[in-house]
Amino acid sequence: MNKAQITLFGEVLFDCFPDGSRVLGGAPFNVAWHLQAFGDRPRFISRVGGDAAGNDILAAMTRWDMDPSDLQIDPSRPTGTVAVSITDDQPDYQILDRQAYDFIQPVQPGTGDGLLYHGSLALRGEVSGHTWTDLASAWRGPVFLDVNLRAPWWQPGRIFDLIAGADWLKLNDAELAQLFPGTQDIADKMRLIVREFDLQGIFVTCGEEGALALTPDGELLGVTPNARLEVADTVGAGDAFAAVLLHGIASTWPLPLTLRRAQDFASALVGRHGATVEDPAFYQHILAGWQ
Repeated sequence: MNKAQITLFGEVLFDCFPDGSRVLGGAPFNVAWHLQAFGDRPRFISRVGGDAAGNDILAAMTRWDMDPSDLQIDPSRPTGTVAVSITDDQPDYQILDRQAYDFIQPVQPGTGDGLLYHGSLALRGEVSGHTWTDLASAWRGPVFLDVNLRAPWWQPGRIFDLIAGADWLKLNDAELAQLFPGTQDIADKMRLIVREFDLQGIFVTCGEEGALALTPDGELLGVTPNARLEVADTVGAGDAFAAVLLHGIASTWPLPLTLRRAQDFASALVGRHGATVEDPAFYQHILAGWQ
């Protein structure tokens, strides 16, 4: 069976940690990295600076056998950088403005079908925002929105517009509370959102409590991590979760199976530092469990 092609649009950057280390990051890039390891050959649309950091990203993609065809090079803006601090195992991000990924230029939609993934951070800039609007308007396949609320780079009205244009929605419980305040429990809010925005499905991650999903048929599903989970850091855990969701949707896995595998993969990732893993054996172990 042929899987749906997966296209991803958004930021790629370096997460810089207090100890001086840096790790490739950006939610769309992290998801694309995992999908490449899953054998999906994703199309990744982004922009980096013509600087050393941009060269390092291109080199990493080449080592990982990712297609760099849609990685644009900006001659005047820097490759994205984020300062990450960790408090009580939770990451905090200081995100700089006017980075190369804020200036993604128009792209061809290609066939315009398959799955189209995007977050919300890279759409903060007018240029990338317009490029996204043109791409989405030409798209015929389903759109997967992975909400990333990073203060001060978001506005509720813009996020609601993006949800209205999506078919699948993923966000965490804190983002759900910010966007949809009220006394309803998480499950009731999920049902309300699916009805109001006519979604195929919604996923809400809840940290150490696991995740919830609402199926197209209205069935509520839940999954929890292993109680003995060892955590190095949680940077990129949501992106790991999203990657398996996309892989499962594209592969037409049953949603309960997709949810369980997404939680298991996210749990495996938090045992390592950073949002990506440059070790094929890590993924080979995951893939063997899926056979």
